Amino acid sequence: MSSQPSPSSAPVGRTLRASGWQTVVHNDPVNLMSYVEWVFMAYFRLPQRRAHRLMLDVHNNGRAVVSKGQREQMEADVQAMHGFGLWATIEEVP
Repeated sequence: MSSQPSPSSAPVGRTLRASGWQTVVHNDPVNLMSYVEWVFMAYFRLPQRRAHRLMLDVHNNGRAVVSKGQREQMEADVQAMHGFGLWATIEEVP
């Protein structure tokens, strides 16, 4: 059994809908920008343009909010990002 999350585990349309928590992906010196973009498209099912903009936010600003919602789902998203080798955290929406 693989611990790698399936790209289809995130429901379409859930990304960036406000609730109370958010998943933040942080910049790192390891992963290629193209890989980060691919992860956003594969896991969150984002269109290429949106994934590219978020990847640039991570690269240029050091972080990007990639999903918002209930705490349990944000924890799952953070675990998934870790499974892809990305550095991610969960934050309460101010």
